[in-house]
This record gives sequence, C-alpha cells and structure tokens, in this order.
Amino acid sequence: MKRKFIALTLTAGMLVSMTACGGNSDNAAEDTNTAGTEETTDDSAQEDATDDAAAQEDASSGESGSAAEVETVTDGVLTVATSPDFAPYEFYAIGEDGTPQLAGFDIALAQYIADYMGLELEIIPVDFDGVISELQTKSVDLGMAGLSPDPDRESVMDFSDIYYTGGQSLVTTKENADKYNSFEAINNPDVTVGAQTASIQLDLAQTNSPDADIISLPKVTDIIAELVAGTMDAAYIETVVAESYQANYPDLEIVMDVPYDQEGSAIGVCKDNEGLLAAVNEAIAAAIEDGSMDQFVAEANELASGQTYEGLLDEEGNVQE
Repeated sequence: MKRKFIALTLTAGMLVSMTACGGNSDNAAEDTNTAGTEETTDDSAQEDATDDAAAQEDASSGESGSAAEVETVTDGVLTVATSPDFAPYEFYAIGEDGTPQLAGFDIALAQYIADYMGLELEIIPVDFDGVISELQTKSVDLGMAGLSPDPDRESVMDFSDIYYTGGQSLVTTKENADKYNSFEAINNPDVTVGAQTASIQLDLAQTNSPDADIISLPKVTDIIAELVAGTMDAAYIETVVAESYQANYPDLEIVMDVPYDQEGSAIGVCKDNEGLLAAVNEAIAAAIEDGSMDQFVAEANELASGQTYEGLLDEEGNVQE
C-alpha cells in the first residue's frame, strides 16, 4: 500500500532473541525424535523436551503473556502514527550534523512497547488529525500523540491506561499577560484564540471562550509562531508542551491552568483489538513500574530544550524550510 508520508522503521532487539528461542525449540524436538529405543527413556526425553519447549515459548513471548496473541496490521510489526509537532511528546531533535532524529517520550515509549511485545517498530509521522483518521481506517495499530481519552473519540479508537498525567494551560505573551489572563478576558469576538485542529485544546477553547475568534491550526508550532508574531492573542496548549516551547521562546507566558476532567495522556489503540489493548496496558504498567517512563520524560525534556524541528519532513526526509 502506497502512503503519502515517511515511515521510520526501528528494529526491536527482542525480535532477534525470539528467533533464537524458536531455533532452540526445534532442536529440542529433533532430539526427542531421535531418543533411545527403550520406552522409559523415550518418555523421559519427550517430557523433558516438552518442558523445555514450554519454557522457551514463555521466554519468547517477552514479559507479557498476551503479547504472543497480539494481531497487528502487519505481521511482526507494531505500526504507530504520531504527530511530531508536540514536544516533548514527539518532535525532531536536530543533531550536530543537522540531521533530524525523531524523539520524544511518546517515541521512546513506543519503542519500549514494541520491544516488550517482541515486535519491530514502524513510526508513521502525520498531522494530528491524521493520527485519528489512521486509527479510524485501521491503517495503524496505535496512535501516540499526547491523546486524551476523550469519550467522543471512543467510536474511532480504544484507549489504553493513562501513561502520563499532565494539564492544560492558557498561553499568551509576556506583553499581554496582564490583559489575556482569564476566560472572561478572552471570551470576546475581538480576541483571537488558537488551538490545534481536532484536539482537546480546541474543545476547551470552544467551551471556555465560545465568543472569541477561535482559530484552529494543524500544528502547535504554527500557533506559537502566531503568538510570538502578535497575530494571535492567546492559545490553549497542553502544559508540558507549553513549558517546552517557553524554554525556547522566552516571550511566551503561561497565564493560567485550564480545568479539564480527563487530565492525562493515553494511547489510541486500533478499535476492537482486545489482545493488543491488553498487551499495551501491560507494557505501560511495566514502563511505569521499572522507572523507564520517568526516564523517557526527563530525556525528552532535555532534548526539547536544544535545537528541534516540529512538523513533517519532506519526501527526502529533510526539514522543510
């Protein structure tokens, strides 16, 4: 199937160990078939081989018992759609040689989940609303883009357990911080308020400031550019994302927290794939328990404070000017 986006494929190391385990299982079966002719010896060998095969099967399935039963869009591959304009969740970190590398704690968690299941990871970068449409058409297994478990999206996707708890904020510039610092102040047709297209933040804008001139843009970077340029007055942005941008754009100001009942991020899972949902939840629990999730967030925040690019690359995999 041809796609109008760039697929970034990462190889999961656990896939190699799975192949090795499968080979050992075959050898055990061959040894059993060529065991001695005495009945008691043959039975003993078969029992040992059966025990070994069972143990190897448990090991090859990774830490998750249900991971071995997972069905994916492509056999042996975990396909994940993401929107790389949402640092520190997902973005491109620019190396010293100018090469963009997909980064962020969603990306690190995606690799962890793929490794946990013994699958190869394929990342599909698209716009944020593209993440939702990819899940709706069941073209991908997971959507990871700082998704909130909004009940309105449950017809399109199933949601994993929460893997990161954050918040929502109203953002403007330091120059306007005293002017646009409340819902009342921005709920005016003369005030332009931004939010990302198809996002929870757009819902929040429409709920809390319905009389404002609401502008939805596909990328958070576009919203930030409008704010900094002074062509947008305020915007609804997830707090950790706003903080990340604030580190690179000192003129930005977070003026208030925005109440939201579903604070936290979940993974969008292809609808009606119970085995995959169960395995994803097991992997999330493992990542939180062993401290990996905290490490992913810390590393992503550090990378996001450096040189970054947020948006889609061109067809050659280069940053678009």
